[in-house]
Amino acid sequence: MIASEKTAEIKALIMDIDGVLTDGRIGYGLDQEMKFFHVRDGHGIKMAKRAGLKVGAISGRSATANRIRSAELGLDFIYEGCKKKGETFSRLLSETGLQANECLYIGDDVVDVPIFRRAGIAVTVADAPDYLDEYCDFRTRLAGGYGAVREVIDWLLREQGKWAGQMERYL
Repeated sequence: MIASEKTAEIKALIMDIDGVLTDGRIGYGLDQEMKFFHVRDGHGIKMAKRAGLKVGAISGRSATANRIRSAELGLDFIYEGCKKKGETFSRLLSETGLQANECLYIGDDVVDVPIFRRAGIAVTVADAPDYLDEYCDFRTRLAGGYGAVREVIDWLLREQGKWAGQMERYL
């Protein structure tokens, strides 16, 4: 169980893209890469932003699909082509004024470990390798690209007491 003091400090949700916002598969069409994003993850991101959280991504790959989806969702930041994610995380903190303990990070692979070790809350997705559990606070029930991000957002909004306020617009 994560202490409520720890969840109360979270001001930003940061996630990997491939394997977290997508199922990790990459397809190639006629002239560009194809990825599939889950609509419920997208709606959760909108809810998180309305609740006052900053939301963004750090991805090891660069892709047009990443930038299109990022723009659609109004992400506060996106860092692509990041081979050393720990260094990118440091840069993000410097550029945004956030502290590491104010960030929740969702990742799915060994390249995410440097951020897992520093973030206030570290989460891995259901289908990530088991050895990541030693670096994370918890593992989602849902797989990457299949609602894992929404699962984390719903949980965080409830933990921070922001869930009811977000639900008012739908009830």
